Amino acid sequence: MESPGPSRRLGPFALIARLDPPGYPVPHRRFVARRAEDGDRTVLLGAPLPGADAARFADEADGARRLIGPWVSPVTEIAPADAGPWYASPYLPALPLPVALAVHGGPLPEPSVRAIGAAVAETLVAAHAQGLAHAGLSPASLLLTGDGPRLTCFGAVRAAGPDGAPRSGLPGLEPGSLAPEQAAGGRPRPPGDLYALGSVLAYAATGHTTPESSELPSALRPLVAMCLTRDPANRPTAAAALAALAPPTPHATVLSTAGPLLRPGWLPGRVVAALARQSAEVLSAEIRTL
Repeated sequence: MESPGPSRRLGPFALIARLDPPGYPVPHRRFVARRAEDGDRTVLLGAPLPGADAARFADEADGARRLIGPWVSPVTEIAPADAGPWYASPYLPALPLPVALAVHGGPLPEPSVRAIGAAVAETLVAAHAQGLAHAGLSPASLLLTGDGPRLTCFGAVRAAGPDGAPRSGLPGLEPGSLAPEQAAGGRPRPPGDLYALGSVLAYAATGHTTPESSELPSALRPLVAMCLTRDPANRPTAAAALAALAPPTPHATVLSTAGPLLRPGWLPGRVVAALARQSAEVLSAEIRTL
């Protein structure tokens, strides 16, 4: 983890470390932090990028509390209206997907990629059923923990720019994850999330969001190609993507879920070791800041 920089406070929290990798587009600044006055709670803290629309970020942070599920980093607290914007989620040792690839030394194995994609697709199924679009899915928005991925940065596309205003090139938005209709300023809708899911699968499997088809594992090529098509009408639904990534067993009576793919060993050993190191670093940092 990186040092949080010269300012070590944000709202009521003392910053322990930056979570985000340097040099990679990140929709929001994210920190590991702890509540300063009592020291009894460690959180993942989100804040807008410098120069971002603070009011729009605050609105999206509030809306993120509607996004729930086992693979979501839930927003449990937001800044009061009269303070600078931030949101807090419970802390788990976690690595952004780009950091996990760097730690592993390259693209992740296909079973890990499939598990990540299934967890994202399962979350999108629930969000889309509520009439929500995540509108911020990218490799950097996805955190990997020991028991599965966690989605963050809900509403990043909306927070970065209003509907109707071109969003290409705006700070923090990964261009390879931004659906063409959203890059042009279109209102975020579920098909845009499926485009972003394709980019996440591609990145996890190859190290970049727009690979040649031959770079992808053969079993993932059809789904990634369908997700990354420019025409939103030709992209799969989240439920179809989930079924392709986590097919139900012959005797299944419910929808597919990512759970069976996220058993112990779903992450490579180097990533697991990095999560353990982070946990130890956070613990020692908490002791030093008492």
